[in-house]
Amino acid sequence: MPRLSTERRDQRRRHVLVSAWSCFSRDGFHATSMDDIIAATGMSSSAVYRYFRSKDELIEASAEEALTLLSGFVARTLDTEPTPGPAEVLAGLLGELANRTAGPDYDLSKIAMHSWSEALRRSDVAKQTNAFYRGVHGHLTALAVRWKAAGHLLADAAPEDVATVLVALMPGLVVNQHLLDPVPAEQLIAGLAALGAAAGAG
Repeated sequence: MPRLSTERRDQRRRHVLVSAWSCFSRDGFHATSMDDIIAATGMSSSAVYRYFRSKDELIEASAEEALTLLSGFVARTLDTEPTPGPAEVLAGLLGELANRTAGPDYDLSKIAMHSWSEALRRSDVAKQTNAFYRGVHGHLTALAVRWKAAGHLLADAAPEDVATVLVALMPGLVVNQHLLDPVPAEQLIAGLAALGAAAGAG
């Protein structure tokens, strides 16, 4: 039997992972069994286990993917010239969230929500999630430094504080998307502006 090329192995591994995403999006991590995932792949169990030795490995890979896509958006924003302003970035963040929920087979924002709860019971996922959000906080701090230099923020604004608010905001947007209603960009921007004005007056 001919050996698979590296490209073909990568394609099969990706197929297993995407099949797991469809199961996790529908039923969550704990209601999904390896048999469910194997059935979704259409592959033999031995072929699936060649790429992922357990459901825990699939959960780790899924959590990493769900988080990495968000950090990619922040990194692209830093690479954009001229640097987008706060309103443009918030609108872009909501657009990224909408893209996550638009797939016909899986929703990575749902997998992100499952990953948060998984981080409460598994130290390895907690470390992975903590490192991710600390990295995003660093990127957003760098972005806020540029906003301050461009006059988008008050002269005495602390970029680290701005980054902290944005990091805290992200999970709330995902919760709204799935448990309430998607937040319109105009409403989000207006609400933050009103709160900023009230906090400044206080």
